Amino acid sequence: MSGKPVKGIFLMAFGGADSIESVEPFVKNVLKGRIPTPELVEKARERYRLIGGRSPLLDITNAQAKAIADLLNSDPEARYEYRPFVGMRYWHPYIAETVGRMKAEGVNEAIAVIMSPFISLVATGAYIEDLEAAVGLHGGPFVEMLGSFHMERAFRDLVADNIEKELAGADRKDTLIIFSSHSLPAVAVEGDPYEMIVRQASDFVMEKLGKADFKVAFQSKGAGPRQWIGPETESVIEEAAKKGKKRVIVVPIGFAADHVETLYDIDILFKGKAAENGLEFRRTPSLNTDPRFIALLAGMFKKVAEKKQ
Repeated sequence: MSGKPVKGIFLMAFGGADSIESVEPFVKNVLKGRIPTPELVEKARERYRLIGGRSPLLDITNAQAKAIADLLNSDPEARYEYRPFVGMRYWHPYIAETVGRMKAEGVNEAIAVIMSPFISLVATGAYIEDLEAAVGLHGGPFVEMLGSFHMERAFRDLVADNIEKELAGADRKDTLIIFSSHSLPAVAVEGDPYEMIVRQASDFVMEKLGKADFKVAFQSKGAGPRQWIGPETESVIEEAAKKGKKRVIVVPIGFAADHVETLYDIDILFKGKAAENGLEFRRTPSLNTDPRFIALLAGMFKKVAEKKQ
């Protein structure tokens, strides 16, 4: 123990099934009580089988939280002892479980971040609702929220540098860069800035990258008859081939860590779609525990933690 006051570092993420057996209850959580069809459950199970039987999201988010806290605690001038915590929306440890753990450990103040580059009421507002309900239930701790990091220069430079590495040895005129983010129901995002934010971040990255063909696309839409925002990433890959491109670089700009939507949707489904259309497939790595990403978040946490000092 350092003798310094403790400040919680609380990372909130979507969650993912931690075994094949937990896929069905996890899917039910995501559907918010609606009963999934057996076909939907089996489809989800198969995706998890293909990525190793479990989501790595919790392990990665725990590693991110520890890395951020370690970096903050390495500063001898730090005014707090920073302690890492992780909570998930749809699987264990749930946000409420982690808030309870913080309270039990005597952590009275924390700073939380939603581990998504794109924050809007429709996209991430439910995280705040879950957090506020959990804090009310447990009578604390006091939690401040970090804002979005999609327009931070360090984020822009990191994504641009990763694309530049994939462009190495390639002719830019033969390449389409595809910025891929999670789709949402079209009716839900009416009046919400989500789609604008995604395009804003992609444009910001391209300012650093320079002249190259790119397209913003959306992936992993839900089942059912509702219209979802697009274009779909798969259709953009097909269109690239029709326009004579030789390769695509998929950039998972909407995700802060690897999970089923990168490891299956991008690495298997989209890679296969590119092969079907005679295209070379490349994709940039997810942010995960890249030291530049950790440093960006640590700086944001420190700024909020010490703003009143």
